[in-house]
Amino acid sequence: MCAAVYVLSTVTGYVLTSALLLKCPTLLHRRKRERFISKHISHRGGAGENLENTMAAFKHAVDLGTDMLELDCHLTKDEQVVVSHDGDLQRSCGINADISSIAYAELPPYLCKLGVTFQRDCYCEGGEDKHIPLLKDVFEAFPNTPVNIDIKVNNDTLIKKVSELVVQYNRENLTVWGNASNQIVKKCYKENPHIPVLFSLPRVLQLLGLFYTGLLPFVPLKEQFLEIPMPSIITKLKDPNRLTRSQRIMTWLADTCGFFLLMSVHLGAE
Repeated sequence: MCAAVYVLSTVTGYVLTSALLLKCPTLLHRRKRERFISKHISHRGGAGENLENTMAAFKHAVDLGTDMLELDCHLTKDEQVVVSHDGDLQRSCGINADISSIAYAELPPYLCKLGVTFQRDCYCEGGEDKHIPLLKDVFEAFPNTPVNIDIKVNNDTLIKKVSELVVQYNRENLTVWGNASNQIVKKCYKENPHIPVLFSLPRVLQLLGLFYTGLLPFVPLKEQFLEIPMPSIITKLKDPNRLTRSQRIMTWLADTCGFFLLMSVHLGAE
């Protein structure tokens, strides 16, 4: 009886403490300075409305009032930081070559028509701008717009050069960077801890585990931005009518877990 009471009181105390600290994380952690708030993010500049990752796409998104531009970076043969999702130019330019093997001045233009990655049977036809831009072009054109940079390859030189550009254009408070790879995120943070980093995929899974076990309020977090693609995106990639009942249930459960995590986790603690 005494053991049961002890266990019950311990669990109750743990649950109450966890709930309190989740609600008021500054009781245990120092509050991070809020860099910016982004409710509308233009993925690749709005890949469904313009050719992805082009200056025309970014300008269109900013003109519409987007809160943040999301883009991807690679390094050319002559070590220029370019904005492109694919390292291989086959899909975007119709050339069987890697960006890293070609000097910037020799990069081919985009194709006139590109498939939209996250939408089944959807294509975007571009206008006159089919040019692969430099990251510095984006920084110069949109000095006050927050930018989310996906470091596409585990390359120390790329990470260093992106950091140098962010510092050069005084954008440490307007930039977030990272990748799904935890190794790349660690390198980004080590290179420049003043630029906020994203949660990598392993860290997102860890975050979910911490959240649902009540341990999250007790763990310091270096990341400040969280991206969780909702699993229901599968309905845009596959015919929803061909999904099995179990797939639909799992998708709904995964969406619900991600939603509650986004709504409940306060990332203001360090």
